[in-house]
Amino acid sequence: MKCAAIIPARFGSTRFPGKPLATIKGKPMIQWVYENTAFCNLVDKTIVATDSEEIKNAVCGFGGEAVMTSPDHETGTDRIAEVAGNIDAELIINVQGDEPLLPAAAIEQAILPLVNNSSIPMTTLKTKILKNDEITDTNIVKVITDINDFALYFSRSVVPFDRDGNNEVDFYRHIGLYVYRKDFLLKVSKMEQSLLEKAEKLEQLRVLENGYSIMVKETNYYPVGVDVPDDILRVEKLMDW
Repeated sequence: MKCAAIIPARFGSTRFPGKPLATIKGKPMIQWVYENTAFCNLVDKTIVATDSEEIKNAVCGFGGEAVMTSPDHETGTDRIAEVAGNIDAELIINVQGDEPLLPAAAIEQAILPLVNNSSIPMTTLKTKILKNDEITDTNIVKVITDINDFALYFSRSVVPFDRDGNNEVDFYRHIGLYVYRKDFLLKVSKMEQSLLEKAEKLEQLRVLENGYSIMVKETNYYPVGVDVPDDILRVEKLMDW
């Protein structure tokens, strides 16, 4: 079963323009993401999907593969779908370009359920929240799942809500890595943006609102994304551990 990883990378960013090219220990961030992804044994092909010639040139400069896409895409899903339509692969992985520490092992965890079960259309990842302040942080997406590991809902709000404060529930942080069956990804990209997707600014809600399932596998990886320039130093310190 062929598996292609696509890393959407825009040059424009409100808080951090040119973020994919930010230097981390001598290499652009997009290179760290690319190399970690390509290191996964289940990934046959890795491609950067970008709207920037500068990003494309940087990727080609370190020996990677990059494809130019339309600058008009509203979501990363739409951007990778444009590329996926021209790829010979049965599974497509959407890897976020601002997670330079995402390990190959976590990517493999997300791929395996689709390899082992043909009825699953897509997967993603979660990890247990370890810091109380992250539970109420609206920049951190929470996910709740059923007993079979399928998503019930994703939200920026506190879910589930522990009404009585008995501390009997765990809170899980969503990790924005997705693995799709190619035909399902193309179907999702043709769906209209849904009401909850627009409200929460979470494109995965489009899938749930249209009645499809998302399997959510738990991983030990704790996300360390780069949103603003100050995050670069934090990532570099973690690399030194």
